[in-house]
Amino acid sequence: MSQRINKRIQVVLGDITQLKADAVVNAANSSLLGGGGVDGAIHREAGPKLLDECVSLGGCPVGEARHTKGYELNAKMIIHTVGPVWRGGNMGESQLLRSCYSNSLNIAKDHSIKSIAFPSISTGAYGYPFHEACTVGLDVIIQFTKKEDLPANIIMVCYSRSDFEIMDSIFLEKCSNDL
Repeated sequence: MSQRINKRIQVVLGDITQLKADAVVNAANSSLLGGGGVDGAIHREAGPKLLDECVSLGGCPVGEARHTKGYELNAKMIIHTVGPVWRGGNMGESQLLRSCYSNSLNIAKDHSIKSIAFPSISTGAYGYPFHEACTVGLDVIIQFTKKEDLPANIIMVCYSRSDFEIMDSIFLEKCSNDL
């Protein structure tokens, strides 16, 4: 099973706005109207029509996901999900973060998306500890790939070398544990 997982999931270092994938996941705020970090970068690269469509969606609750066109990105779809703010780990953050990943993957599957790129959700301004967030995200993704054929290619995108090294080591550990 780990060989199949390794063929479907990859961890890369780069800029998610420049990646070629059918869908890009946006770590959005609940208004969906843009913000800082990945959210701001995706809105800038996708262009002003993205904001117009996001306004029409009327926001998104924490843990849920909505989708829009990709506009000027190299992706045909943007899946916006709102991660939890870290409040110490005892306020349901883990389950909400799991929901972000699973709801995003289900939207991709329902729209026959073959490739999807994820940032690390909630780890920036929302303060979720990076190692814990990666573990949660990869757990959801690995379990999803055991049951579903699409998306066929899942890319975890890290913006910094240090984040890449942490996520890659968690990924390799999870794959070796799955043998």
